Amino acid sequence: MRLNSANINVMVKACRKASKPLIRDFGEVEKLQVSLKGPGDFVTNSDKKVEKILINELQIARPNYSILSEEIGEINNDSTCKWIIDPIDGTSNFLHGIPHFAISVGLEENNEIICGIIYDPIKDEMFIAEKGNGSYLNNQRMRVSSRSKLKDCVIFTGGPRQNAENKNIVLKEYNNFSSEVETPIRKMGSAALDMAYVAAGRCDGYWQRNLNYWDVAAGIIIVKEAGGFVTDFNGNSKYVENKTILATNAKIGDQMREILRK
Repeated sequence: MRLNSANINVMVKACRKASKPLIRDFGEVEKLQVSLKGPGDFVTNSDKKVEKILINELQIARPNYSILSEEIGEINNDSTCKWIIDPIDGTSNFLHGIPHFAISVGLEENNEIICGIIYDPIKDEMFIAEKGNGSYLNNQRMRVSSRSKLKDCVIFTGGPRQNAENKNIVLKEYNNFSSEVETPIRKMGSAALDMAYVAAGRCDGYWQRNLNYWDVAAGIIIVKEAGGFVTDFNGNSKYVENKTILATNAKIGDQMREILRK
């Protein structure tokens, strides 16, 4: 089975088209012109190019939909639907020639994410979900893992930036989790792919602070439709407002929240 609704088809087409120059640029990463956007956070010509292609394709197909994108901000139209776009999630990986980054597009309707795509163009892995229709990786149904003991789990996170105000809190969380699991905590550098990997059962849980909506929008629906749970650190759905997110399989969420409360 595969998802082929009209919205999914629009998203797939846009991601495929945007990925072509991205793959070319990755092969010539040393030639990219970059400008500093913030500590450890770069904007590249590729970022802007991918965003432009995505927005153009999505606007052609759905001209009335609003848009929220990392680089240009928000385009508000009189619509209950909004595209949430991260043109390159994992920009630092991309910039340094590390083949682990993704295009992420979510579709929100009435303030709820109803579709999501996370596309890893280097591995040609497309993670797709639509509300009520499940999650898929390259047209194969995905399920979260079934591990129930935290010590047996593989956990992902994102580290604090150099001057982050809550750096000590994040490091404390890291130490607390490290003492509970046998496999060292993984930090992969792409929030979108971290969530996609939870959905695919490649890892069992993921936590992170200080993320933006475009970092996680597509991942939220992909994890949920794969049978997982997505909450803030308090177990609620205020991950956007609180900028804390916890994505897990169906069995370890309470255990992870208990550690986060320490």
